[in-house]
Parts: sequence; C-alpha cells; structure tokens
Amino acid sequence: MISVQVWADAQRVWDFQQMGHEPRPCSVAIGLGSHDLGVADTTADLYHRGMVPLIVFTGATSRTTRDRMPRGEAEHYRERAVELGVQAGAILVEPRARNTAENIRFSRALLEERGVPVSSVLLISKPYEERRAHATACKLWPEAEWVSASAPTTLAGYVDSIGDAGLVLDMLAGAQQRLMVYPQRGFMIEQHVPDDVAAAYERLRGAGFAGRLVPGEASS
Repeated sequence: MISVQVWADAQRVWDFQQMGHEPRPCSVAIGLGSHDLGVADTTADLYHRGMVPLIVFTGATSRTTRDRMPRGEAEHYRERAVELGVQAGAILVEPRARNTAENIRFSRALLEERGVPVSSVLLISKPYEERRAHATACKLWPEAEWVSASAPTTLAGYVDSIGDAGLVLDMLAGAQQRLMVYPQRGFMIEQHVPDDVAAAYERLRGAGFAGRLVPGEASS
C-alpha cells in the first residue's frame, strides 16, 4: 500500500518535472525510447497536428524493455507510429542509444549524416522526464532550441496506463535524482531545485523507491 504522503511527494516531483512548454512547429521531433509506447503515440499526434515534418525515434533496449520490445525501443516506436498513420518515410530510427545523453548525441549525428537542417527540436519524453531530458539536450546540443512535450496526463492517469505504480515511482525518483547530481558530472545544465521538491525526493527515496537511482549518488 502506497501512503498518502508518498503520493503527495510523487505529485510534487511530477509537477516539477513538467516543463509546461506549448508545442509549436519545429524542424524535427525526437522521441526518446523507453518502456512507454505512449511516447510514440504523442509523437504521432504532434506529427499529425503539423508540428514537425520529420521524426527520429531513438533507443536500444534496457532491463525494462528487452522482453517487451525485443527489436529495440526505437523500432517498436516506429511500428507504433506507422500504425497510427505516420508516413514511414517521415521516420528515422536511431537504434543504439542506451541513455538520454546517447539519445541526443546519436540523434544529432544521424540528422547531420542525413543533411537535415535543425534549428529547433520537439523533444518528446515520458511525462516525468521532461525536465531531465530538456536539461540534457540543452547541455549537449545548445545550438538548437528545445521544446519539451509528453502525453497530456495526470500522475494517477499515467500510473493507471502503465499498470505498475512502483515502477513509475522508482523512475520518477530516478529522474529527479539525476536532475540534482548530473550537472556536476557535466551531463546536463544546472537546474534550480526548490527545497520542497528536494525534500519530496528524499522522502520517496527513504520510502524505498530507489530502484532507478544512480548508485552512490542518493542525493545532491
């Protein structure tokens, strides 16, 4: 049973991770691979709304996706987007990335290789990783303008869609921890973390939601 306090802390971290950007037309969309096919659904919707002419899906597999996405996250995303009516020729697949930094670096290299001019990127992630993804992208590709997007859903609705509250809270705590410790490693730009968000993260970690934390880096 997850306590009322844990849900309140998770909500605070969830809210902070949302960037609040309004989607607008960009040169390209980059959909970040994960266990969540909803990223592909959101990317397809934005494509159909005329926000981008081209999509890059990026991602290999991880311990949470190797069974459900054996052909790789990016390839499963591509298949899903095509099912949703996206033209196959409007999708590029980057199949090697195993973390967010590689998602950005490898997608950039692929677009440069294809000669695609990029001034702005619609960056599509899971809802609780918008800020982490945005901070990473701004660090690694500062020349581009980044617009964050994710599925328009609540924390409760997202947990219901995934069907595993523990996994979502583990991942949420992991995203927040990385936002706090990765700038010192040079992996992303510095973010101001409000005291109440940092405290909420510490309580989530203390409650045992530590399955996706970076070892030895429990807090900032």
